[in-house]
Amino acid sequence: MIGIEQANSVGQRPRARFALRAIAAFIAAVFAGTTAAAGTYKWTDEQGVVHYSDKAPAETPAKGATVLDKQGRQVKKIDPPLTPEQIKAKSDDEERARALAKAKDEQARKDRALMQSYTSESEIDIARNRAISTLESQVKSAETFSADLTRRQKNIAKQKASYGSKPIPIELERESTAVDNELSHQTILIRQKQEELTLVTAKYDTIKQRWREILADQQRAAAAAAELEAAKAQNPPASAKPGAPKPVTTARPASTTNK
Repeated sequence: MIGIEQANSVGQRPRARFALRAIAAFIAAVFAGTTAAAGTYKWTDEQGVVHYSDKAPAETPAKGATVLDKQGRQVKKIDPPLTPEQIKAKSDDEERARALAKAKDEQARKDRALMQSYTSESEIDIARNRAISTLESQVKSAETFSADLTRRQKNIAKQKASYGSKPIPIELERESTAVDNELSHQTILIRQKQEELTLVTAKYDTIKQRWREILADQQRAAAAAAELEAAKAQNPPASAKPGAPKPVTTARPASTTNK
């Protein structure tokens, strides 16, 4: 029994050494692959001297650097550090891009709201006419009131003139002042409403124009999608064409058991 155990022990030693060699070879291959993946760094310093190293420079060189593989081919480029002017320009570009994206999102939101609010041009016309009618009614009412105030102002002036050199009653003076102030207020109100009329007309003209543009874009997109589908139908993939050879499949033979 002792002899058998010694023989087994001797037989296991070569296998153990082989396993150790395999593990060592695997570890070496891993480290070699890591080194190869890291590559060689090449850069030129401020004095024009070219440097090669398996480690990246502590600071990015002013002219940048490159990473080379074992064959000396460039596999990566490290850009030089940005100057203060370039940093500012980059920041400005990013800010403009963000502002543009924000404006685009806001316009898309407004467009969705517009198309949800009006399903046809006639609905836009109805809303515009309603807004204009309201303002015109307000202007007409203010003009009528102003006309009454003007007539009252003339009557007060006649009454004041009738007193000649006599003192004018305080109540009449107060009424005259109140009428003058209200007439001035109505004049301002009429002017404001007339300006609103102009703005409302322009507003709904803009709404209608944008509505037409969005509708045209949607129609063009729908037409393009329809053309694409038609083209696909006329030119189906080779595998989908009638009479196209079917893919050959190999059936596995049924297993047989010898009895």
